[in-house]
Amino acid sequence: MMYCGDDMLMLSGIQHFRFCPRQWALIHIDQQWDDNRLTMEGSLMHQHADDPFYRQKCGDYISLRSVSVASYQLGLYGVTDVVELHPADDDENAISHPRYPGWWLPYPVEYKHGKPKKHEEDEVQLAAQAMCLEEQYDIRIDYGAIFYAEIRHRVEVAISEKLRQIVTDCARQMHEIFSSGQLPTIQRGRHCEKCSLKNICMPESVDCTRVSHYLKKNLYEETS
Repeated sequence: MMYCGDDMLMLSGIQHFRFCPRQWALIHIDQQWDDNRLTMEGSLMHQHADDPFYRQKCGDYISLRSVSVASYQLGLYGVTDVVELHPADDDENAISHPRYPGWWLPYPVEYKHGKPKKHEEDEVQLAAQAMCLEEQYDIRIDYGAIFYAEIRHRVEVAISEKLRQIVTDCARQMHEIFSSGQLPTIQRGRHCEKCSLKNICMPESVDCTRVSHYLKKNLYEETS
């Protein structure tokens, strides 16, 4: 299936969807958002990576920031953190660049503020970026990397068939849910504790004792 421009969804949402489909729907269907420490740290870090006019020659490779990508097969569009161009000779997967002579292999790099996770939501987002680049340039990208600020180290990721299938399945489900306009049901788990939308998603989880104490101290005492 090929999606048209009006049907495209934000690529960055695939990480939210893999973490929790309901979180993704709250953000991308209900337009809900709330920052916590983790999301604010991530936003601050990306300020340094998301400069579309920044290009850097780093030894043998070129670093391009905020590269626009899209896949009409997946129905996703977005902007990468960094795409490195590594020199290549006579490679069928190499591309040219108008500012730099020669042939180059694209190597997407995603920046994260934390550390590697047990689940593959970061890897899925990186793979989706690679698949967009593949469709745009009619090439194949076998590897990318994720830089984690907490460990100050990049982790290379193989864009495996497993990851590609997860991306394809997530993109299809995202479009199905978006078309329905219905929020997925709550799937409670340990991941809920790290979710910035916990109080919006599950308002009954707010500590009523703390709220009552706050009201007694700040409201009732003023009116007495």
